[in-house]
Amino acid sequence: MKRYSFFIAGIIQGSIPRQAVHPQDYRAEIRRILHEHFPACEVYCPFENHPASLSYDDAKASSVFFDHIRMVEKTDCLVTFLPEASMGTAVEMYAAREAGRAVVTISPLSSNWTVKFLSDRLFAGTPEFEEFAASGRLRSFLDEFYAKKA
Repeated sequence: MKRYSFFIAGIIQGSIPRQAVHPQDYRAEIRRILHEHFPACEVYCPFENHPASLSYDDAKASSVFFDHIRMVEKTDCLVTFLPEASMGTAVEMYAAREAGRAVVTISPLSSNWTVKFLSDRLFAGTPEFEEFAASGRLRSFLDEFYAKKA
C-alpha cells in the first residue's frame, strides 16, 4: 500500500489588507482526518512550519513562498481549504496541477473557475471531505489518479 504525502494549503492572509491571518483551525482538522485514514502518511503544513511568516523580511518570505511551490510540485496530494479566495493557494493549486499532482479542494466556491478547474475533487465542506476519506474513496481516488500516470 502506497504511503502518500499531503500538503495542506489554504487561506492564510487572503485579502486582509493589514498584518493579520484568517483562523487556521482548519489545518488541525485536515491533519487529523489525513492521519486517521492514512496513518503512515506525511503531512506538511506551511503555517505550522512558518507561524511568524508575516513578520519575515522580503528575502525570507520570497524564499519560503517559492520553496513551498517546489514542495507542492512533489507532494502526492495538495489538500486546499478555501472558504474564500486566496491568491497564494491559487498559485499552489496551479503548480500542483501543472506538475501532475492531485488537487483536492474543500470550498463552497464551486462556481469559481480557479477552484472548479484546478481541483480534481471538490467538497463543499470538511464533513464531506472526511466522509470521502473515511469511506476509503480518497485512497482509491489517489491510487487510480497515479495509476493513470504510470
